[in-house]
Amino acid sequence: MFRGLANLNLVASDMDAAVAWYSQVLDAPPYFVRPETGPVQYAEWRFGDDEDELALMSSAYRAVLPSPGGALVSIHVDDIRAALERLMAVGATEVDPVTPRGEGWWSASVADPFGNLLGLIQSPHWAAQHR
Repeated sequence: MFRGLANLNLVASDMDAAVAWYSQVLDAPPYFVRPETGPVQYAEWRFGDDEDELALMSSAYRAVLPSPGGALVSIHVDDIRAALERLMAVGATEVDPVTPRGEGWWSASVADPFGNLLGLIQSPHWAAQHR
């Protein structure tokens, strides 16, 4: 029945700033933007080995939480300390520090400048499946 995550959707009140920030973080502009002209209300990127989809939606379509919260979806990284450092260098705020979880697993989380939580995970099991 469940086949996998199709889309990670984040919200932002300043879509221009959010699109610029995620374009910097993901090293690419969004591949899909709506509307095609005028102020951006929705943007999507594909990234990583599985071409996972990350989307930004204007907070006009969903209320922004007063503080980072909601679902925490973790993105696999090869070097969790370097990834955390890079995100913080471009304006993310550390929520949970790099924490060992046992057997080569590490996790951390940040809040992006727009109030969304982003998890980072360094997992030998994920890495082994994607070689």
